[in-house]
Amino acid sequence: MNSIEIRGGRVIDAAQGIDKIGSLYLADGKILALFIPPEGFVAEQVIEAENFIVCPGFVDLSVRLREPGQTYKATIASETKAAAAGGVTSLCLPPDTKPTIDTPAVAELVKDKSEKAHYEQIYPIGALTQRLAGKELSSMFALKQAGCIAVSNAQFPISSLAVLRRAMEYASSHELVLIYRPDEVSLNNGGCAHEGLFATHYGLPGIPEAAESIAVAQCLDLAELTGCRVHFSQLSSKRSVIKIQQAKKYGLNVTADVAIHQLHLSENDIEPFNSAYHVLPPFRTEQDKKYLQEGLAAGTIDAICSDHQPHDLDAKLGAFPETEAGVASLETLLPLTLQLVKQNALSLNQAIAALTEKPAKILGLKAGSLAVGDNADICIFDPDYAWQVNAQTWKSAGKNTPFWEKTLTGRVIYTLQTGRLIYNLKAT
Repeated sequence: MNSIEIRGGRVIDAAQGIDKIGSLYLADGKILALFIPPEGFVAEQVIEAENFIVCPGFVDLSVRLREPGQTYKATIASETKAAAAGGVTSLCLPPDTKPTIDTPAVAELVKDKSEKAHYEQIYPIGALTQRLAGKELSSMFALKQAGCIAVSNAQFPISSLAVLRRAMEYASSHELVLIYRPDEVSLNNGGCAHEGLFATHYGLPGIPEAAESIAVAQCLDLAELTGCRVHFSQLSSKRSVIKIQQAKKYGLNVTADVAIHQLHLSENDIEPFNSAYHVLPPFRTEQDKKYLQEGLAAGTIDAICSDHQPHDLDAKLGAFPETEAGVASLETLLPLTLQLVKQNALSLNQAIAALTEKPAKILGLKAGSLAVGDNADICIFDPDYAWQVNAQTWKSAGKNTPFWEKTLTGRVIYTLQTGRLIYNLKAT
């Protein structure tokens, strides 16, 4: 029996309403007991957690691993190391791999590669349409049988509302959650920044807030019509938050998340010509950012994701509109979330819930909790540890982050996945 005691930490588990100093007892990859040692328990390993916070491992709803298909950017091996360093023990892989996750064979390939990387809790999301072309529906039932936990068209447009309706009906019939990144392509102008002061000043093609909020409104109407469970991914605007709030108020079964960088940055923070700030959806106004924070605190937005998108150096070279969008963000997920706590935008318990219990609940994953009998997926972090984002501290193959060489506070010390220590800061 592989037995571990995690000793003397502040244990926070939003799923059980626990916030208490004490010890955890693990055996055979499971949580055996909390606070009171089981009779006859002898720890083969003791992890000292005094002055640290012990919580469930984070559940990330959107992580690009760049494999299969783009291993020149990153690999499952490199990015699962970054996930472990970020406290993430369960991650969801969007279907825009190459080849697309639109057949059981590709879903099984992902599972095989995750096992070889010794990080088995990678959950593939199946393609909503074949090749993500937005026209013909994928074989959703076969994808579900192959282990896909939801369906999505990632950031690719769907050709018509009729196709979206049929996709929702099909997904609903197989009890699959549809993950939807709202963007009305006919309005987004092929843009690279928010249609506001920054884009106007620098002559960049802008994406209006309406491109997102209109897509949200259309999808909400179709969700009501079809009964499909829809999860709105990576919201960026005030109007979208208001629409989700109204839908929830009137009983529609929808959920939403926000990428961590959207809660910190607005168009005012963009450094001109610095493509690390090129993200989709774009950074919007300070008011939008404030609404996202308030929506998260109020429960309108359920979860925080990293929206991790590692890029190679070439992808971020060139004029701002010509570069590829996305931020490498697994390792900044925790410190940026803790920054929201310091700013009094969230309580610590709310912040941890948004990274653990709530994303797990959205997709029905048996994760995000420290209940007896659950998998021992655990993050142990020091909320006061100051560190600089640089080549020495960074694990991801993608260096594309607006926080490069910035000092952040809060760092993962240990990560355990099913009772196995997959990250130890002291050993790096």
